[in-house]
Amino acid sequence: PLSCSPSSFTEEERHLRANDRPFNLSYHYANNAIKTSKYNIFTFLPLNLFEQFRRLANAYFLFLMMLQVIPQVSSLSWFTTAVPLILVLSITAVKDASDDINRHKSDKQVNNRRVDVLIDGQLKKEKWMNVQVGDIIKLENNEFVTADLLLLSSSEPLNLVYVETAELDGETNLKVKQALTVTGELGDNIDVLASFNGEVRGEPPNNRLDKFKGILSLDGQTYALDNDKVLLRGCTLRNTEWCFGLVIFGGPDTKLMQNSGKTTFKRTSIDHLMNVLVLCIFGFLASMCTVLAIGNAIWEYKEGTAFTAFLPREPGVDSGLSSFLTFWSYVIVLNTVVPISLYVSVEIIRLGNSFFIDWDRKMYYPKSDTPAQARTTTLNEELGQIKYIFSDKTGTLTQNIMTFNKCSINGKAYGELFDFAGNRVEITEKTEKVDFSWNRLADPKFDFHDHSLVETVKEGNLEAQNFFRLLALCHTVMPEEKKEGELFYQAQSPDEGALVTAARNFGFVFRQRTPETITVVEMGRQVVYELLAVLDFNNVRKRMSVIVRSPEGKLTLFCKGADTIIYERLHSSCNKLKDVTTEHLNEYAGEGLRTLVLAYKDLDESYMEGFKRRHHEASTAMDGREERLDELYEEIEKDLMLLGATAVEDKLQDGVPQTIEQLAKADIKIWVLTGDKQETAENIGYSCNMLRENMKDIFIVAANTAEEVKVELYDPAFLPLHPQAFALEKDLQLELLRTACMCQTVICCRVTPLQKAQVVQLVKKYKQAVTLAIGDGANDVSMIKAAHIGVGISGQEGMQAVLSSDYSFAQFRYLQRLLLVHGRWSYLRMCKFLRYFFYKNFTFTFVHFWYAFFCGFSAQTVYDEWFITVYNLVYTALPVLGMSLFDQDVNDRWSFQYPQLYTPGQLNMYFSKKAFVRCMMHSCYSSLILFFIPWAAIYDTVRDDGKDIADYQSFALLAQTCLLFVVSIQLCLDTHYWTAVNQFFIWGSLAAYFAVTFTMYSNGMFFIFTSAFPFIGTARNSLNQPNIWLTIFLTSLLCILPVVAFRFIVILLRPTINDKVRTPETYFLKTLTCF
Repeated sequence: PLSCSPSSFTEEERHLRANDRPFNLSYHYANNAIKTSKYNIFTFLPLNLFEQFRRLANAYFLFLMMLQVIPQVSSLSWFTTAVPLILVLSITAVKDASDDINRHKSDKQVNNRRVDVLIDGQLKKEKWMNVQVGDIIKLENNEFVTADLLLLSSSEPLNLVYVETAELDGETNLKVKQALTVTGELGDNIDVLASFNGEVRGEPPNNRLDKFKGILSLDGQTYALDNDKVLLRGCTLRNTEWCFGLVIFGGPDTKLMQNSGKTTFKRTSIDHLMNVLVLCIFGFLASMCTVLAIGNAIWEYKEGTAFTAFLPREPGVDSGLSSFLTFWSYVIVLNTVVPISLYVSVEIIRLGNSFFIDWDRKMYYPKSDTPAQARTTTLNEELGQIKYIFSDKTGTLTQNIMTFNKCSINGKAYGELFDFAGNRVEITEKTEKVDFSWNRLADPKFDFHDHSLVETVKEGNLEAQNFFRLLALCHTVMPEEKKEGELFYQAQSPDEGALVTAARNFGFVFRQRTPETITVVEMGRQVVYELLAVLDFNNVRKRMSVIVRSPEGKLTLFCKGADTIIYERLHSSCNKLKDVTTEHLNEYAGEGLRTLVLAYKDLDESYMEGFKRRHHEASTAMDGREERLDELYEEIEKDLMLLGATAVEDKLQDGVPQTIEQLAKADIKIWVLTGDKQETAENIGYSCNMLRENMKDIFIVAANTAEEVKVELYDPAFLPLHPQAFALEKDLQLELLRTACMCQTVICCRVTPLQKAQVVQLVKKYKQAVTLAIGDGANDVSMIKAAHIGVGISGQEGMQAVLSSDYSFAQFRYLQRLLLVHGRWSYLRMCKFLRYFFYKNFTFTFVHFWYAFFCGFSAQTVYDEWFITVYNLVYTALPVLGMSLFDQDVNDRWSFQYPQLYTPGQLNMYFSKKAFVRCMMHSCYSSLILFFIPWAAIYDTVRDDGKDIADYQSFALLAQTCLLFVVSIQLCLDTHYWTAVNQFFIWGSLAAYFAVTFTMYSNGMFFIFTSAFPFIGTARNSLNQPNIWLTIFLTSLLCILPVVAFRFIVILLRPTINDKVRTPETYFLKTLTCF
C-alpha cells in the first residue's frame, strides 16, 4: 500500500492565500512531491532484514543458526539451517526489492509530470513536485489533477467541469463539479487570475473523499466551500477544454495519499489455529529436548565414564554441563518440527488458489466485461467455512436499474391498467405504450402504459403538475446537452435518474442548472427558478429538499424522502390523504417497488430572509457546521403538504432465487440488511426464495420503544424483519441474536449503514462463526469491512464497495460458485496440506528421537546432513504443493449438485486440534516403523559378498530412503484428483533424490570437498543389495497398510458426506443388500 511520511506538526486548520508563496510557506505546508517507497539503496538491507526477523519463525531459525556455530552445542553443520533460512529471506527480499523499485519508478514518473503554474503573472511549465500550496494552476482536457484544488473557473458554461474519479473510488462515470460564480468570472484572463488574492480557511488534511468544509474570503465577502467545488488529486479532467484551480492540499496532504494508509489485516481461523499449534510445537520441542537431556545426564553418569579413556571430556565438562549442552544440541537436531518452509508454502497455495478465482470464466460477466477478482490472497480457505451471509438488497440481489413504474398523486393511483369490467390487466411487452411524441424533449427509451396520467397532466391538474415539478426541481442531477434537444442526465443514483426522466417525459423537463438557478421546460414553456437553498440528502435525514422562487416570486420548499420521515413532518390537514397514500404505498411495497413520498410547503418572504441569513452563517461556520445546518433543516421541514408517492421498479438479478436456495441447502444462514420499507423487504424475501409459503410463521418485530421491542423479542416465534435501533442496544443485543438465530430467514429493514455493521459485529462476536458481507454501494462499506470476508459487487452504485472488499464480481449468483466450489476446494486443500506437512515433518523428527536411545543421547543425527538440508526444500516441497493447488474431492458440477458437501468446513472437520493430535499419533507410529525395521534389518547384516554392511552411513541412507518412500506413498493416498503436474512432481522428486544422492556420495565430490561429503560410495554399495530394497518395501507396507485398512473401515462404518458422494455406487449396492 501507498504510504507517506506524516507532517511534523498537528494541523488544526488549513489557511492559505492565493498567489502569495511567502505567506503560505510560513505555515510549512507539504509541497506536492510524494514518496511511496519504503527503502533506499542504503537502508534496504537493514530495514528489510529487521522486518523479516520480526516474524517469529525467522527469528527462531536465526537463533538456531547462531547455536550451530557453537562447537560444543552443534551436532549439525551450520548450512543445514543457513541454506533454507537464506533462501526464504532472499526470496522475500527480492520480492520486496522488486515492489519498492516499482514504487520508486512510479514516484519519479508522477513527481516529474509537468503542469502550467501561474508564477509572477505568467503561466510556466513546472514539475508536479515543485507545485506549492496557494499556487494557481491550469489543467487541460484529459490531464490528471495535480493536487487537491479549489475550482476557480472553467471553459464550460456555468463554470462546470467533468472529472473521472476512477483512481479515487474506481468509478468511471463522470462527476460534475461547479465553481463559485464569483470565481467563475475570473475566466482564463491571466492578469485577473494573477491579481486574485482570495483567502481559504478549511479543514486540515484528512481522508474523507466525500466531504470538504471550508470558506473563501474575497473582497470582504465570505463564501461556503464544499466537496462540489473541489477537484481531488487522482481525478482526470474530461470533456472540459481547460480549468483553473487553487492548490489547497499538496503531496502527502492530498486526500488520495491520506487514503493510502494500511488497511486492517484480516486473518483466517486457520491462521489463528496455526499460531496456537506452533506455540504448542515449541512447547513439545522443549519437552522432547528436556527428556533427551535428562537421558544424556543419566547415560553420562552410568556409561560415559567408560568411554573417557579414548573419548576424553573437555576440561570442566561434567555430566550436568554435558546434559545442558545436549539440550541445545537437540533443539538444533529436532528443529524440523517447526519447518521454515511452512509459511512460504502456505502463501504460495493461497496465491495459486486466488489465481484460480481470477481465471474462472464461469464467474466472468461479459455484459460489463467484469471478471471475478480475489483482491485479498490470504482468506481463500475461509470461503469454505462461511456460516452467515449478510447481504444488501438494492444492487446486490436486484439489478439497481430503476424504471418509473407507478405513482400516487393526490390520493389517486396511476400506472395500472383495468378493463371495462374493472379487472386489472397484466402489462406485457405487447401492451400499448403511452405516446410521448407531443413532447419533443421526451426520452425515447422511457416506457409507461397508463394513458390517464398524461391526460391528467395535460388537463392542467395542479396537484399532478406540482408532483412532476417537484421531481424536476428536487434532485442533484446534472444535465448534459451536446446537441439541441438531446439531453443526458448525470445522476448520482439510479433512483434520481429515473424520477427526473419521468418528469421529463410528462412535460416537466429539467434543462439547466447553475449555482443560483434551475431551468425547467414546463409543458413547452421555459421557466427559470431561483435556487435559494439545497437541503442535502444523507443516510440519517433520509430526505432531500430544495427551496426555490418562481418567476412570479412565489417561494416553495419541495421535499422528497422515505415515507416514515416525511409523514412525521406533514401538516395535520393531510391525515386523510396520508391514509389513502399509505394504502397505495403498501400495495407498491408488496410488489417489491421502491417508494418515495413527495411533499411541499409554501414559504413567506419575511421568514425566508431570516432563514437565508442563518443558513449562510451555518454553511460558512467552521465548527459544528453539520449540526447547525441540521437544526435549521428540522425547523423549516415541518407542516408539509402531501403531494403523493413514487414507485420505481428494481428487478431481481438473474439466478438470485436459485443461489439463495443452494446456499440454504449448504446450511448457510442469509440475512438481508436493507434500508427499504418492511413491505418491500418482505416481497423481495418471497421473490428470492428466502421466505416461502410453507413457512409456518412470519412475524415482525416492529415496536417503537425499547420495552415493546423487548417483549416482542422474548417471543421465540418472531422473525426480526424490522428491528429498530432499540434491538441493537446492549441490553437487548443478545435477545435479538437469540431470536434471530432460531429463524430460518432474517430480513432487517430500515437499517442505516452503521446498523448494518453493528448487526455483523453482533453475530461475529457472539456466534464464533465465519461471516461474509456482500454489497454494491458506499453504504455497504462499513458492513463489508466488519465481516470476516467482504464481497463487493461492481454494479450501478460505483466501486466503493469493491475497493473495500476482499473479493469482487459482477453478479450475486456468482457467490455460490465462490463459496461452494472455490471456497470449499481452498479449505480442503489447505487442510490436507497442513495435515500432510505436519505428518511428514513429525515423522522425520521422531526418528531422531528414537535414535537418541541408541547413540548415548549424543545428539548425533540419523540422516546425512545434506538430506536434512534439502528434505523440506527439494524432496517433499513440490509434491505437496501440487496436491494443495490442484486437488479436488469432487468436481464443480457435483459441488453444486450436493451443496451439503460444504458443511464440514463450517464445523472445522478437516483440520483442528484433534486432527493435529491424530496427525502426531500417525507420525509417531510411522517413525517407530521407519526406525526399528531398518535398524533390525541392518543389524549384524552382511552383503552378498560377505562383507559387513552394518555401518552408520548405510543405516542413515536406508532410513532416509524408507522415509522418502513412505511420505511419497502417503501423499498419493491423500490425493483424490490426479493431474500430469502431480505425477511429474512426485516421480520427479524421487528421481531428484536418487540423482542427488548418487552425486553427493560419489568419489568425485569426496575428493573435491572431503569434509562436506563424507558418505563416499555408500549409495552404490548399499542400494545394489536386495535386502535393502526388501527392507524399503517392508517398511513402506507396514506404514501404509494400517492407514489403508483404517480408511476402508471408516468409509464402511462411518462414512462422511464426501465419501457418500464420491462412491455412490458402493452405497447403492450396500442399500440393496440391506433388503
